[in-house]
Amino acid sequence: MGSEIIELDRQGLENVIVGETSICCVDQGQLLYRGYPIAELAEKCVFGEVAYLLLYGELPNAAQLKWFRDQLSEFHGLRKEVVDTLRMIPPGVPMMSVLRTCISMASHFDPVSGQTVEALRRRATWLLAVASDIVAARYRLLNGKDPIMPKPGAAHAHQMLYMFHGTEPDDLSTRILDLTLVLYGEHDFNASTFTNRVVASTASDMTSCTVSAIGALKGPLHGGANEEAIALILRFRNAQEADAWVRDALAKKEKVMGFGHRVYKHGDHRAVILEREMRKLAELKGRQDLVAIYDAIKNPMVTKEHPIYPNVDYPCGMVYYLLGLPPDLYTPLFACSRIAGWCAHYIEQIQHNRIYRPLSRYTGPTLRHVTPIDQRA
Repeated sequence: MGSEIIELDRQGLENVIVGETSICCVDQGQLLYRGYPIAELAEKCVFGEVAYLLLYGELPNAAQLKWFRDQLSEFHGLRKEVVDTLRMIPPGVPMMSVLRTCISMASHFDPVSGQTVEALRRRATWLLAVASDIVAARYRLLNGKDPIMPKPGAAHAHQMLYMFHGTEPDDLSTRILDLTLVLYGEHDFNASTFTNRVVASTASDMTSCTVSAIGALKGPLHGGANEEAIALILRFRNAQEADAWVRDALAKKEKVMGFGHRVYKHGDHRAVILEREMRKLAELKGRQDLVAIYDAIKNPMVTKEHPIYPNVDYPCGMVYYLLGLPPDLYTPLFACSRIAGWCAHYIEQIQHNRIYRPLSRYTGPTLRHVTPIDQRA
């Protein structure tokens, strides 16, 4: 296009293509990770396989998956300096702020050297481990407990639950947490991924780009919907209260958290997958009362004249609550998964890099000249 200027009449770069990627495809009809439908990945793969796929481009065979898990296991365990930093952060600081600060702190002790593609993949694996360790250690410290050492060889979701609670998790809890990691792993050029790629385009390092993405995800217009969704569900004592509230909210055209998506107008593929498993977990935990409230909010939303469907954060808020995790952990758990996608985009960006430098339309005053200070009104 040369120097041609494309005039935009939309805000937020809506419907504007800003780059190319072979990592993820998001549209109305499908969500693909490197060509694989999310439903098949959710059914047939664990998060370790999906993280490997995002970082290496292909699904691993059994030997490759073991090698990747061994790497991840090797990287678990926080340095004393990072734990000391965690102890110094005031208790009221949001967990996303803690994650942002402590990943930055941990980067000073990055065990991986170099900028080759293989080194970057290893650094991404280290970031996956250190992020979940930070969240688990912070959670335990806030509850008056010391962080615990990771369990050698445990799968990623198993490891996370073990480091949160200090006990062996049940199989269903492990599987459903793993499923949320699969579903949150990647989602095209969303705000945090685009932030990551913009910073990567300056030739900054992977950890700085990850921290910048965490900063973007911390914003309530991007992350936090799973926290808001469970807060909404817990407001009501029963399904009747929830039904009355949501119908009133619809009449007033108020936003209902956990519903609607910038891309998916006909339903979020991930929400459908996760909701089925959420119902099994609720039955295991004996919390059908919460499912009744969940449905009482959902049903009027999806049966009205112009339906608004749940996004993945609506069932995910319930899942994390049923796993005994406090809401302040929910967006950090999102980040602990999305690091795989962010790092894959970082690698892709720097391999075909050109620094992002868009134009803006100036709307300020026309040309004017400086009046000496003693002549200004």
